[in-house]
Amino acid sequence: MSESIALQETRHKLRLTEIFYSLQGETRTAGIPTVFIRLTGCPLRCGYCDTAYAFSGGSWWEFPAIFTELEKYATQYITVTGGEPLAQKACYELLTALCDKGYRVSLETSGALDVATVDPRVVKVMDLKTPGSGEVDKNRYSNIDFLQATDQVKFVLCDRRDYEWAVARLREYQLADRCEVLFSPVYGQLALRDLADWVLKEQLPVRVQIQLHKLIWGDEPGR
Repeated sequence: MSESIALQETRHKLRLTEIFYSLQGETRTAGIPTVFIRLTGCPLRCGYCDTAYAFSGGSWWEFPAIFTELEKYATQYITVTGGEPLAQKACYELLTALCDKGYRVSLETSGALDVATVDPRVVKVMDLKTPGSGEVDKNRYSNIDFLQATDQVKFVLCDRRDYEWAVARLREYQLADRCEVLFSPVYGQLALRDLADWVLKEQLPVRVQIQLHKLIWGDEPGR
């Protein structure tokens, strides 16, 4: 096998933890039936992570097998998630291939890796990691320059300190002028009512969101 063929095959394979069908639990498409492609591996270790089972393991999938699996479900909504999906270079190609097939594609990314070359048709849902996550030093703030109006920035908040930090970043980078901004409480840690009261008191231009899937299924994996 030639080196060029070997490289081509490597580019068109991804290590996946799971492909599953559920309701989108967050973002502006919350509640819409969606297929999730969960890639294996993540260079971050957020203290509140609820998908640590995706840090390792998984199995290799070639692109045609992924597309065949997607055809089982009657939805055009696809979310590529992790772990951290962009840790696998072939993810960029998968995102473009999904768009080419007519899917409405979103990417859930930590924002610690470069999003500059993500296909512009993809809706990027990009975290900015707060102090409470334990990974605030991993934020790649240069990614903000590549956000489009269709994208979303998400802050996952552990406590009041995280909230105040997020408000400071919201204003420093004028994020609400770039795209939609999401404030999300850590499930079971920050009271949703407290977060709602803080946002209303300061009249922030953000969307307060909950994890709908956890209200329905709790911490059940693959939901």
